[in-house]
Amino acid sequence: MASIRQQKIESAIQIELSNYFLKNSAEFSHGSMVTITIVRITPDLSLAKCYVSIFGKADKSVVLESIKSRRSKIRGEIGKRLKNMRKIPELHFFVDDSLDYAEKIEKLLKK
Repeated sequence: MASIRQQKIESAIQIELSNYFLKNSAEFSHGSMVTITIVRITPDLSLAKCYVSIFGKADKSVVLESIKSRRSKIRGEIGKRLKNMRKIPELHFFVDDSLDYAEKIEKLLKK
């Protein structure tokens, strides 16, 4: 279970990533909408796993690779916004497929 400090940092990173993606989505989204669903940070605050949902016509793997290629730039921008943190964790991005999974289960239950 995450500590209160971890939860606060996760929340702050999620908010800043959401704002960044909102303002700069044209660079990497390929016409799709990208949202941050969950941020999980390790207890030593060195690594943040960021789960993104990708909605739209573009291939999810292409959009994810585009985000991963800009990982250091995104981390730098987040660091500028979170000035009270000594060290910004390394960001790793993953596709959050929980909505797709829930939709699949719902379709199976309707049959």
